Amino acid sequence: MPVVDATKSPRRSELREFLMSRRARVSPEEAGLPGGGGRRRTPGLRREEVAVLAGVGASWYQWLEQGRDISVSPQVLDAVARVLRLSDAERRHLYLLAGLNPPTPQVVPDRRDMCDGLQRLIDTWMPYPAHIMDLYYNCVLYNDAAAMVLGMRPEITQNCLVDFFTDPLYRSRSNSWERNARTVVAQFRAACAARPDDEGFQSVLAEVSALSPEFVALWAERDIEDQGQVRKELDHPVVGLLVVEATVLKVPARPDLMIVLHAPLDEANTAAKLEWLASPEGRRGTMYPVAG
Repeated sequence: MPVVDATKSPRRSELREFLMSRRARVSPEEAGLPGGGGRRRTPGLRREEVAVLAGVGASWYQWLEQGRDISVSPQVLDAVARVLRLSDAERRHLYLLAGLNPPTPQVVPDRRDMCDGLQRLIDTWMPYPAHIMDLYYNCVLYNDAAAMVLGMRPEITQNCLVDFFTDPLYRSRSNSWERNARTVVAQFRAACAARPDDEGFQSVLAEVSALSPEFVALWAERDIEDQGQVRKELDHPVVGLLVVEATVLKVPARPDLMIVLHAPLDEANTAAKLEWLASPEGRRGTMYPVAG
């Protein structure tokens, strides 16, 4: 009597149901096939039609849809995904069900224009600092608190990695700079490792390496760390010590973006100070110190 692997059965069952449901959504006309004339047929494509359009054997596709333990490749799964007109999220789901590492998420064209909504999100986070970075740590958006507290401003590079190592204003305020520098570099190395041939990462690395020997030294240590929460201690010129915790959040609909939210910790009366800085009186008080 064959032994059933209970850890794989649910995944294979879901693979079967998923492929059958996606196949039923695609008409022969949509796939570029004749509709079948007067013949009666079930909605959607037949297994044999999917196999022909994907360039795979009919038996192999039948085994795939049955959830059998067969060898699959990314190229074949991509061909099946194309025939079944899968979205990027569905394509990655197919990879997972087939037991392969999913491809890097892509930005869906109709989700590219989300900046207005994301700006509203970080503005709602006021009076606490928040900003949004792309994959390469380029700053895409930031709220007023990020400008007043972190010193974000149009005239600097606007790459968060480069600015961390080269912006004298931020460095003069950061009491935790030395401690956090190792974490920042280790997290950026992890991001680079996920896309080793990406020219965008290589461009940022070249720029910061040319500007900061400290970065070069830390990069040579080859530490790796996932994105997480980072404690920041900042000495603001108007209100003094601020202690915040930065948390990086991913946006599933925009996998090319990361939201960085700073929450006040229960130290140094940080929350009240941030609220005062965002008030009309506080804004007047920070106008000149931020610029200098």
